[in-house]
Order: sequence, then structure tokens, then C-alpha cells
Amino acid sequence: MLERAGAVALISGASRGIGAAIARKLLSDGWRVSLGARTPTDLDQVAQASETVLHSRYDAEAAGSDQAWIEETLSQWGRIDAVVNNAGVVLPFTVEDADEANLDRTFEINVKAPLRLARLALPHLRNSSAGRIINISSLSGKRVKNDNVAYAMSKHAVVAMTHALRKAGWDDGVRASVICPSFVRTDLTSEVTKIAQDDMTSPEDLAELVGTVLRLPNEANVAELIVNCRCEDLY
Repeated sequence: MLERAGAVALISGASRGIGAAIARKLLSDGWRVSLGARTPTDLDQVAQASETVLHSRYDAEAAGSDQAWIEETLSQWGRIDAVVNNAGVVLPFTVEDADEANLDRTFEINVKAPLRLARLALPHLRNSSAGRIINISSLSGKRVKNDNVAYAMSKHAVVAMTHALRKAGWDDGVRASVICPSFVRTDLTSEVTKIAQDDMTSPEDLAELVGTVLRLPNEANVAELIVNCRCEDLY
């Protein structure tokens, strides 16, 4: 396992749910974390700003927000060792919907924004010699189980993007991994009725997996990690 104490990780969508759990896990592992959220004051409840925690504004739909976040992080610590793309949305859109506004917005936030952030961070990840990119996708990125085609398409795209990033950075020690969980117990799944909240994967358990993947050496990269909370036909 790699020693990551003092390494710097960017975590998007860090103000709640999975992102907040990942932030707390990495802090406990000795990372310095740069937390991105649309409203930075919301990050106070995750971890107070300190010499190991940076609060930054990051809006996946705001032009230049990603570049400003990168620059703020480099100004604070002078390095970037990992990017955890966690921010995302679930907006309704079926194959029969003529209005494509939700489709466009889903791809902007779930696909284009994490690609931009990874692209901007890539030169700094290469300098790390053990740079890491973790994209939080979904089991919906491996199969289609309901009529929300926008979400499924975007999460399939995240899987493809991750493999492209692996190829782009491999020779320079950058390793990219995609994590595809089923239902996770967050406010986004609070209205799901097909499975009880207590039977869903906890954000803390998912964060443990992220922490493990980030500590693996270059010679033991996990390309895809499927996380089930119930028996699936696919896995």
C-alpha cells in the first residue's frame, strides 16, 4: 500500500452524502483535502477549513469554476495527487421525451464537468508519479434498469471516460478507477421505495473502498469496482 499522508485530493460534491464521507475518510488517512461545492459554507459541517482542509466553490455548470478551484488548491499546497469526481445529478428523461433540456444538463454535470476537471488536473497528477483519478459512476453505468435513459447514458459515459483517462495517464503513473455502486443511503435515495434505506450501502462503507483504491500501488490498479447492496442479475 502507498503512504498518502500529506498528499492532496480534490473531491467534488463534498458537502453531503458520498462526497462528505470520502472527505472524512481521506482526512483520517492523512490526506490534505480540497473540497468543492456550489456553496462552500455548506462544507463547514463536513470539516472545518484548516491547514489540511480547503473549502472552494465548484459549480459543474459554471465556466471557469474548475480552473479557479485547481489554481486555489495549487496556491494552497502546490500539488495535486488525486481527483475524486463525485458531483452529479439525477434528472428525469426518457427516450420519448422531446424536450432535451434535462438530457443536456445531465451530460453537462455528470460527464463533461468531471472530464474537464480531470483534464485540468492531469499535468499535476503526472508530476505526482502516483496520481489518481476516481470517478463515482453507478451500477446504472453497467446496465439499464429503468426508463431514466439520461442518467444511465451519462453513467455509461463515465465508465468509458475513466478507461480513456487510464490510457492517457498510465505511462506517467496516473491510475484511473471507476466505482459503480447500486443504491447508497443518501438524501438522493430517500424517496426510493423498492429497497429499504437500511439495506442500502452506507456512504462510509463506500468511502472505505475509495480510500483503499487510492492507497493501491501503480502495479495494482482497480479499473472498475462494482458495489452491490442486493443480488443483481448482472453481478
